[in-house]
Amino acid sequence: MLRKLLKHEFRATGRIMLPLYLILLATSVAANLSLRYLMNSRAWFLNMVGGLLMMALVVAIIGVCVVSFVLMIQRFYRNLLQDEGYVMLTLPVSIHQHIWSKLIVSSVWFIVTGLAVILACCVTAFDITVIKEILWGLGRIFEELRKVQAYYALNGTAIAIEMIVLVFLGLVAMCLQFYAALAAGHSLPSHKMAWSVVWYFGLQFVFQLLGVCAIQILDQVNFFDWGIFNANVHLDVMAGIHIGMLLLTLGTVIYGAVFYGVTTFFLKKRLNLE
Repeated sequence: MLRKLLKHEFRATGRIMLPLYLILLATSVAANLSLRYLMNSRAWFLNMVGGLLMMALVVAIIGVCVVSFVLMIQRFYRNLLQDEGYVMLTLPVSIHQHIWSKLIVSSVWFIVTGLAVILACCVTAFDITVIKEILWGLGRIFEELRKVQAYYALNGTAIAIEMIVLVFLGLVAMCLQFYAALAAGHSLPSHKMAWSVVWYFGLQFVFQLLGVCAIQILDQVNFFDWGIFNANVHLDVMAGIHIGMLLLTLGTVIYGAVFYGVTTFFLKKRLNLE
């Protein structure tokens, strides 16, 4: 059933996101023409048009980012917490599958949005001379990579994979913050959105307070003088990077798991659709 939920989510959100990506690509092409021809023109009218096209690109980039963020919240809110919730929650699907379908789709659109913005910037700056310089630079990089030891090549690949995993988990945790606040706020009989906002800032405050307290406690027991935190322990640079990435990933997983637990609890036990 998770596959069917994902298919439904991608269809519902794709109808909004895909046209926005096309608009972003079109404005980037227009901005490229503006940079190459209009803004270098001596005619004030053409300069003004070129400036407006550049402004349109900035607006398109901001719009795509904002819509992908708002859509992430809107789909969860409308699909599970409003009238659609009466139908969705009667399907032979667990709460976990509902949440993961939203998380996966939201994370995918966040990643695609980031790639679309990068592509739009590349299209805007596109120039044949720039492409030649990029290809020449890539050639030099490949030549240098041939000289690099396999040790660094493997570690570089591992770090890149770790970064991708960390970014994905960070996006999931960010989604869960809003899902938890919305689910908790909609457990109350009235003023649900207002209570959702209160829950959001309340949860953020609690986490920050717990984080400060945890650091103070660890400092009191001299935790930072042990192991990898000890200045007398000399780690290889790559090993230090891997350990740091592992700790960040573990912290993100714990952070997201708490919000996931809050979300599932309120959806299962406290949800009020009235």
